[in-house]
Amino acid sequence: MENSELRPDTEVLSVHECWKYLRSSSVGRIALVRGDSPEIFPVNYLPDEGTVIFRTGPGTKLDAVMAGQVIALEADGFNTYGTIAWSVIVKGLAEIVTEAEELQESSVMELSPWEAGAKNHLVRITPAEMSGRRFVISPPSQWWPPRDS
Repeated sequence: MENSELRPDTEVLSVHECWKYLRSSSVGRIALVRGDSPEIFPVNYLPDEGTVIFRTGPGTKLDAVMAGQVIALEADGFNTYGTIAWSVIVKGLAEIVTEAEELQESSVMELSPWEAGAKNHLVRITPAEMSGRRFVISPPSQWWPPRDS
């Protein structure tokens, strides 16, 4: 995560903390480049032994994986009280899982797509880079300009 203006109440997460937060959520976004344009897709994912997996069908995501493109997964969330937020980014190469044994694992079976249609390709992202941050959510009075009276 690049941000040259980290505030004192922003904390850079360790890799261990990034995994902890990724395990606390199941929804993220896959980012990739298609031609000259960035593309972002919502996915449900599952951390799995130092990697992240998701299901997909034919289309842009699968094409990017098959072409060997670097992709990124971003997930974020906040605490119960809405006072602390976190964001984690995983960048790496993705590959189609083809091993029958891996496809039958119980954790993989828990990963069911939300959208109708064939999502018969299981994709595994092996992180080459992982970053994250946690920060205090500022009240609107600190970022919204005052109204003229």
